[in-house]
Amino acid sequence: MATRASRPVTVTLGDLAEPAHSRVASGRYASLSEVVRAGLRALDREEAALDDLIRARIAAVNAAPDDRLPLADGMAGLRVRLSRPDAG
Repeated sequence: MATRASRPVTVTLGDLAEPAHSRVASGRYASLSEVVRAGLRALDREEAALDDLIRARIAAVNAAPDDRLPLADGMAGLRVRLSRPDAG
């Protein structure tokens, strides 16, 4: 028999209790603990995939040519436009 690696934890499943119990009743999982562990592993995979997506999008933005106007140039252009007599 395997030894327990951590202390028992009480979890309130709320609306998720019925689907969790159904998974155990189907025989797919031996206990509610297995269902919760499987759910946490799935959450870990989902969060890792989202982290990868965010990192990829940031890398794509950082690799893109920088066609933004520098702030100093934008402010200089704004000052010129506001100094015109017809600027209203």
